[in-house]
Amino acid sequence: MSSILGLPTDQADKKTDAEEEVLDSALRPKNWHDYVGQDKIKENLKVILTAAKQRSQSPDHLLFYGNSGLGKTTLAYLIALEMGKKIRVTSGPAIERAGDLAAILTNLSEGDVLFLDEIHRMHKTIEEYIYPAMEEYKLNLILGKGPMARTMELVLPHFTLIGATTRPGLLSAPLRNRFGATFQLNFYKPEDIEKIIERSARILGVQIKSESVKIIAARSRFTPRIANRLLKRVRDFAEVHGTGIATKEITEHALYSLEVDQMGLEPGDRKILLALIEKFDGGPVGLQSLSAAALEEEDTILDMYEPYLMQCGFIERTPKGRIASKLAYAHLGLKYNKQDSLI
Repeated sequence: MSSILGLPTDQADKKTDAEEEVLDSALRPKNWHDYVGQDKIKENLKVILTAAKQRSQSPDHLLFYGNSGLGKTTLAYLIALEMGKKIRVTSGPAIERAGDLAAILTNLSEGDVLFLDEIHRMHKTIEEYIYPAMEEYKLNLILGKGPMARTMELVLPHFTLIGATTRPGLLSAPLRNRFGATFQLNFYKPEDIEKIIERSARILGVQIKSESVKIIAARSRFTPRIANRLLKRVRDFAEVHGTGIATKEITEHALYSLEVDQMGLEPGDRKILLALIEKFDGGPVGLQSLSAAALEEEDTILDMYEPYLMQCGFIERTPKGRIASKLAYAHLGLKYNKQDSLI
């Protein structure tokens, strides 16, 4: 099968993904001034980094947690830039064996930053190896098996491990306790999202009206990554169906076509709410049952959908399970016929 570009479909998809990655990298803030929002975290990080530079030491290991797209990776890059060091990026699931960890750590230079995304998904056996690496900058490897096995100690350069997770509760206590500081990234304020959209529009060369900026911000789920994604799609519609300018009409048409409603809910969000309301009479219902009814993985509901639906007040968690709120019924245009006392 060929794409409209004349390339095989898989090659075209890879080209599109590569272009998106380049754009995402271009939109990532390159200094603290361009990093909008999370002011308290930035303030604390600047103190930690300044103190480390004054002592000519690597900063303590840091843990960032919060929903996807809130800027954890960007903070890691800014920390490396502030310290004048290189950053190595990997993820918990990618480190399958002790040899993988050894290859990564031994290739670091003094003071480098290791960013470990999805650290909660790191194999438990790897955790045992990373403890002495974080505390003593040593890696103890076991070579061979049985009576012939021996231990080899590798001395590592001093480095800063930055862990990122959307599920801090899944981290073991020994691992959490080895981080010098832990920061929670929260949803952004609408005015901060608007600043991010305006900056991204300048970088992408998009002419955008102020009304359009506010519309995209209102539907961005208070998340910079989603705001940038919507901006790029609005740009596409402006170029194809308009004059290249992101007007209010073009923006609303684009978001309507993408099925993003006024609250930023997408088809997946509405599917979760409708399953909860129509199949379970609004709840309460357990996560496993809701997952089966909505045909979504439990982790997907927990990580992608539920945080924002709870932020909007559409879903409430109770000891008996999830419940759809009055607001959810109203948003979907459904009649609410339950007593308040039940909730």
